[in-house]
Amino acid sequence: MESTQKCLKEWNATIEALGQGKQTILIRNYKTNVTEFLLYPTVSYALKDDYLESFQSKHQKFVEENSLPDKKGDKVLIKHFTTVEEIVEKPVSRIPSPKNYIWTRSHVKNYMTGKTAYIWILRVYKLKEPYWAEPTPGAIRYANLKEEVSLDGMEPVLADDKFSKIFNGIK
Repeated sequence: MESTQKCLKEWNATIEALGQGKQTILIRNYKTNVTEFLLYPTVSYALKDDYLESFQSKHQKFVEENSLPDKKGDKVLIKHFTTVEEIVEKPVSRIPSPKNYIWTRSHVKNYMTGKTAYIWILRVYKLKEPYWAEPTPGAIRYANLKEEVSLDGMEPVLADDKFSKIFNGIK
């Protein structure tokens, strides 16, 4: 049985966009050596009054509906696993088209702290059995769950041909 307990913490709306095939990348200020992880939903951005302005207008209703993760007490529902298929370095001035993500271009540029953007091209999978995760206090980017989560029976969000087309378009 294949399993993991490694997670990347990310905004819930972004995770839902990845999980529904609306987005296939993360744009970061850093590279990563961690190439496989569960997507652990967070909400810090949704606590700001103007958070919707960070997202393209065509995605704002989606973001509003998916700002908060599914919760049961203090546990959050983890539904997706991802692999980093490649990290592409580009100048911030040449970040990929907004068709590849739900944020606004200005939000992405404001988020970037250097001259180089690292575009993580992700292959996202839906877990066969979602997992109720306990809080992971202290961890900002990555976290380890207390228990292993089974990856058996997970399914890719995008079909191979569709993912390949998007992947090649980003590179």
